[in-house]
Amino acid sequence: MKRSLRRRAIDALVIALAAAIFIGPLLFAVFAAGKTVSEAAAMAYMAPAHPQYWQNFAKVVTASNFMLLRAFKNSIILTVLSIAILVVVSSLAGFVLDRRRGRVVGTANFLALIGLMLPPSVITTIWVMKSLEIYKTLFGLVLVEVALAIPYTVILYRAFAATIPRELDEAGIMEGATPIAIFTRIVFPLFKPVTATTIVLSSVNVFNDFVNPLYFLPGARNVTIPLTLYNFMTQYSTQWNLLFADVLLITIPPLLCFIFFNRQIVAGMTAGAVKG
Repeated sequence: MKRSLRRRAIDALVIALAAAIFIGPLLFAVFAAGKTVSEAAAMAYMAPAHPQYWQNFAKVVTASNFMLLRAFKNSIILTVLSIAILVVVSSLAGFVLDRRRGRVVGTANFLALIGLMLPPSVITTIWVMKSLEIYKTLFGLVLVEVALAIPYTVILYRAFAATIPRELDEAGIMEGATPIAIFTRIVFPLFKPVTATTIVLSSVNVFNDFVNPLYFLPGARNVTIPLTLYNFMTQYSTQWNLLFADVLLITIPPLLCFIFFNRQIVAGMTAGAVKG
């Protein structure tokens, strides 16, 4: 009985600590987003004396000739294209790496692990993109995002592919199905949990990516959502109220994504890890 009460107390303490760590900064941003410029500059952890949320949000949306709307469009296109290519390539690669054996497969697995550990080289990547004439293009940034996410997602798909019985492949072969038909009609539908996990996690990472668009897609026309924060930051001053209002608007899509797809994320990661 005492151990049970002690465990409950520890669990409650951990939950309270986690809530303070995550909810505390979010609440600070909510307070600051409704303040005036002078109030927000004080950085006080308190509610705004005279809330002006709608005024601040309107200024954020209309800033720099509605740059936020253009950024949402670019970020959505970037995210959709990146995830589509990532799911197709990673699922195929994960399935092949699980089913095949040999030196080539061993080398591919080694490269996937190396890709998780080695950081990308910005200067080299820019040189390659300029050589291919895709620097400062949305397609070039899509390829960068896919390349950075492929190692993790390939390993995730490979682990989940190990849970699919090989007898299903053999049954398809006996029915005269081609390898592509076996993958598209039999295997890929079974990848639903891990695909949901990949889509949600990778979408949030790509949508919120700040560094890669800054390096590989510069320019006001190519701006993505995280880069709109620069609208309210200058060398000598920062409009903290508008900055935090922008942060809240940026946070809404990923937050909704996590709320509605939380079960799919957990199910996909658990299935791939435990069964693989």
